[in-house]
Amino acid sequence: MNPASLMKFMSAKKKFTANHPKFAAFLKKVFSEELEEGTVLELTVTRPGQNPVKTNIRVRSSDLELLRELKEMVG
Repeated sequence: MNPASLMKFMSAKKKFTANHPKFAAFLKKVFSEELEEGTVLELTVTRPGQNPVKTNIRVRSSDLELLRELKEMVG
C-alpha cells in the first residue's frame, strides 16, 4: 500500500472508530486473542425496510494468515 493510501485509510479508520466506539471495542476484544481453526464468525446486515441477511464462516487453518494480516493492517 502506498503512503498516501495508507494515510487515507488511517484517517478513515480513526473517523470510523470515533463514530462507532462499541464496534471498535468489540473488534479489539475479539482480536485480542489469536483466532483459531474452528472459530465461527457470523455477520448480519439489516438494511432499513429489508429482512436481515446473515452469513457465517468456520475459520480454516488456511484462513489464519489472512486474518493475521488484516489484524496487523488495522492495528
